[in-house]
Amino acid sequence: MTDGGVDRSIECTGNINAMISAFECVHDGWGVAVLVGVPNKEAVFMTKPINLLSERTLKGSFFGNYKPRTDLPSVVEMYMNKKLDVDKFITHRVPFSEINKAFDLMLKGEGLRCVIDMEK
Repeated sequence: MTDGGVDRSIECTGNINAMISAFECVHDGWGVAVLVGVPNKEAVFMTKPINLLSERTLKGSFFGNYKPRTDLPSVVEMYMNKKLDVDKFITHRVPFSEINKAFDLMLKGEGLRCVIDMEK
């Protein structure tokens, strides 16, 4: 179906097995795999050396091209000037005492963004 592999793959889940598969499914010679998802810090990426020797390309993208130190002040300024509406992404608000509820919502895929109120 792909005649030797796909030209590009992008892995966004952070599942280590999916990351390995994303790399191993690209075409020898020109295939590029980009890993975006963040795996568990204990996860180990293992593949056969031939997969690297066959001129496949493996790239990582942590936060894309976003540079928090230089980019965040302008994002905050846009938000404060009402030029960036991030409130529409907040799906839940919970007091700090119910922080586990926020994690449950995240793990179930039911919460896009959950604000934790530290004063409640």
